[in-house]
Amino acid sequence: MKFSVTKTTTPKAKPDAATLGFGKYFSDHMLIIDYHTGKGWYDPRIVPYAPISLDPAAMVLHYAQEVFEGMKAYPTADGGVQLFRPLENIRRLNRSCERLCIAPIDEQLALDAIKALIELDADWVPRAEGTSLYIRPFIIATDAHIGVRASDHYQFMVILSPVGAYYPEGINPVKIVLESEDVRAVRGGTGQAKAGGNYAATIRAQSRAQAKGYTQVLWLDGVERKYIEEVGTMNIFFVIGDEVVTPALNGSILPGITRDSAIQLLRKWGYTVNERDFSIDELFAAQRAGTLSESFGTGTAAVISPVGLFHHADTDYVVGDGNIGALAARLHEALTGIQWGRLPDDMGWTDKI
Repeated sequence: MKFSVTKTTTPKAKPDAATLGFGKYFSDHMLIIDYHTGKGWYDPRIVPYAPISLDPAAMVLHYAQEVFEGMKAYPTADGGVQLFRPLENIRRLNRSCERLCIAPIDEQLALDAIKALIELDADWVPRAEGTSLYIRPFIIATDAHIGVRASDHYQFMVILSPVGAYYPEGINPVKIVLESEDVRAVRGGTGQAKAGGNYAATIRAQSRAQAKGYTQVLWLDGVERKYIEEVGTMNIFFVIGDEVVTPALNGSILPGITRDSAIQLLRKWGYTVNERDFSIDELFAAQRAGTLSESFGTGTAAVISPVGLFHHADTDYVVGDGNIGALAARLHEALTGIQWGRLPDDMGWTDKI
């Protein structure tokens, strides 16, 4: 499928790489592909970044039929740019589409579209240490219709944003509070999909946590309220004795690409990694016994984010000595080394543009 390209006539000034933050700046262009039932995906085009026009009755606005992904393009020392496991993100996007009853997009078409947009806006890839170009593909339902059903029209879009560290703490340990009032998802719901509604449901708890000085919330299962599921924007791991534990994917947990990458590396290095139910009681018992040596989150935005303490019921549970653990540091070095091209990719994960 051929892409039409309309270049901007008013290029934006590039932001200072030292003050990028996360999700504040957007590149000169964006990509749009339309969908219509019976016709499929058509008219792929790159256009200047600009507001979009939607009918007030567009179904995405009323019934939240929308999915998205989070990816990054990484600058390499040779002046190039590369992606990290991009097809896994596109496949997850399509799994999210299936759950939200959205038409899936052809994997190769989506990948070609993303690459074409990055090639055009290649000068937006920041080159400072630790920076990258965040890629946000998303699909929205655009039928102008009031009534709950699947839409017949969708738009697949991609926007780009140069970013620095997701958390202000960077690789320094974050503080997490256990959420005991709200729940993020339940089995049979949409927790395993990357859908905007999942994140809207977390904002209240996240706001409460940040008001108390915590970076994120730790979510428990929505039924028994005892099993750990994930952190607000990350999957979560625990190092207990000689075992690395992460909650099993059960239908309410997002299957993270970085989560899977960390598990593959840990097992390659000879660690015992168990994906299983893991209760909050077991976590606190391990902390009191001194066998909880590390905890860290994984995700595209932060890559590896060590956890320094968990807070629950007016009690702080410090993880290890409260500093970065050796395993989290090793994973961070390995993953970022592969992503930025500093280390050889013997896993076959990178895709050069």
